[in-house]
Amino acid sequence: MSEPVLDPAVDYPLSLNRKDLLTTPNGKPIDAITMDAVMSGEVSASDLRITPETLRLQAQIAEGVGRKQLGANLRRAAEMTAISDERVLQIYNALRPNASTKAELDAIAEELETQYGATMLAGLVREAADVYERRDILATSE
Repeated sequence: MSEPVLDPAVDYPLSLNRKDLLTTPNGKPIDAITMDAVMSGEVSASDLRITPETLRLQAQIAEGVGRKQLGANLRRAAEMTAISDERVLQIYNALRPNASTKAELDAIAEELETQYGATMLAGLVREAADVYERRDILATSE
C-alpha cells in the first residue's frame, strides 16, 4: 500500500484530522487507545509505540511545510523502529567520537542496510565515519 499524499494545511494534526491513518503496531485504531482500554488490559505497552508508517506520515507533513531536515529525521526514526532498543543504544555509543574504527562503523552501516533495510541510517553512519576520519576522531585499532 502506498503512502497517502497529505496536505499539511488540512491533515495536520494527524491525530485529529486523519485518525483513519493511525494505528498501533498491533493494528488497533488510534481511537482504541483509551484509559479504560489500558486499565482493562486491552491495550498493551507495545500498542503505545509509534509505527514506522506514522513516522513517515509525520515526515511528509514536516516536508510539506518546508522542514526538510525534520522530515529526514522522522524518516530515519521510521527505519529505527525495526531495530531493538538495545541495538540502537549500542550503535549510538559506537558513534561517539573515538569509540569506533572506520571499519567498525562501516560494518554497522552494512548491518543497518542488509539486516534492517535502513538505508538512510546506513548513510548517516557512513557520513559520520567519513567526518570522523577527516577530523581524526576515529578509534585506532590495537
